[in-house]
Amino acid sequence: MGSTRRAFTDEYKAHAVELVVNDGRTIADVAQGIEVHETTLRKWVKKSKDAGQLENHPLSDNERLELERLREDNKRLRMEVEFSRKVATWFAKNER
Repeated sequence: MGSTRRAFTDEYKAHAVELVVNDGRTIADVAQGIEVHETTLRKWVKKSKDAGQLENHPLSDNERLELERLREDNKRLRMEVEFSRKVATWFAKNER
């Protein structure tokens, strides 16, 4: 026995994505309500974002500040990792 695959129109998918994005409902909640698997709905949402169907929202001031802070943290952590590698290499050479 083969399974039958359900087909959905683009309008149906767009409406489901809209429920997640604009109404702030969770993917699990919407998927259960429209009787679609969560993974399927998650793919629809991702595809719509990748295709640029959703509006691009500029970063808020708080988001921009957080992004800058995270970039600085990332830069500092990369330097610390590189320094740690150099120190480990130096100690390994001196143990011989």
